[in-house]
Amino acid sequence: MVQRIDVTGADGVRLAAWEFGPAADAAAPRVLLLHGLMGRAHHWAGTARRLAEGRRVIALDQRGHGHSDRPPAGADPSASLGREAFVADAEAVIEQLGLAPVTVIGHSMGALTAWQLAARRPDLVAGLVILDMRASALGEASQRDWEDWFSRWPLPFPTQDAARRWFGEDDPRVERPDPGRGAFFADVMHETPDGWRPVFSRRQMLTARETWVHDAHWDELAQVTCPTLVVRALDGELGRAEAQEMVRVLPSGHYAEVPDAGHYLHHTHPTACHTALEPFLQTLAPVRG
Repeated sequence: MVQRIDVTGADGVRLAAWEFGPAADAAAPRVLLLHGLMGRAHHWAGTARRLAEGRRVIALDQRGHGHSDRPPAGADPSASLGREAFVADAEAVIEQLGLAPVTVIGHSMGALTAWQLAARRPDLVAGLVILDMRASALGEASQRDWEDWFSRWPLPFPTQDAARRWFGEDDPRVERPDPGRGAFFADVMHETPDGWRPVFSRRQMLTARETWVHDAHWDELAQVTCPTLVVRALDGELGRAEAQEMVRVLPSGHYAEVPDAGHYLHHTHPTACHTALEPFLQTLAPVRG
């Protein structure tokens, strides 16, 4: 069972939030799920359904993604797609849906949003999970690489399966066939009159990324006072040394790994992801069984 809930985000942008599972007891622990750049709330479905056993679980389509609105035409892109807007949206969801104190689980860019929120509004966040997100600066070369990659997408795809094959097999970034990656990107394509295209604006994705890719985020990580789990996918983008340094910097840091998983572990390996999360979540607010 999945129910859509509309929320008003920063600067009036309409956001789509999704509640997974049956209606939870009012005293049940609350969880907010934040996807990464180019993702969508329903990428959490497999993990969310497991988490929803005894919890209230909400996943957010972040602005410019999924079923949420893009910022209005004419809006300053550096503000409407910047770090402050994403953090303010998460804050709005927690307050409007009465989720505080909540455990926030974020993947990639969503994890950065989660720990910035936890640092700024500790009254709202009881616990934090960081999935495969680095605290170090990625730099201008990384941004140029993404811009070049976007330009190479063979759009439009003739079918959704063609998109799945390209992202899972033919994309030059893929070293070996990766069906999970293909499924992830096929899921963010929609049919248009001339073929299948992404539901998001690639230009807006680059703008959003531009607002955080040049900076390191260690200082805000160190300001997170709630218990925090750093989860590394063994074939993901967060290296072991950096992940362990993030745990050291956090006032209450913990570490877990998900074997045989890549960057999109919450989507491709929901059972293993849940197995890594559950012991930590039980220490925050045990689910009554």
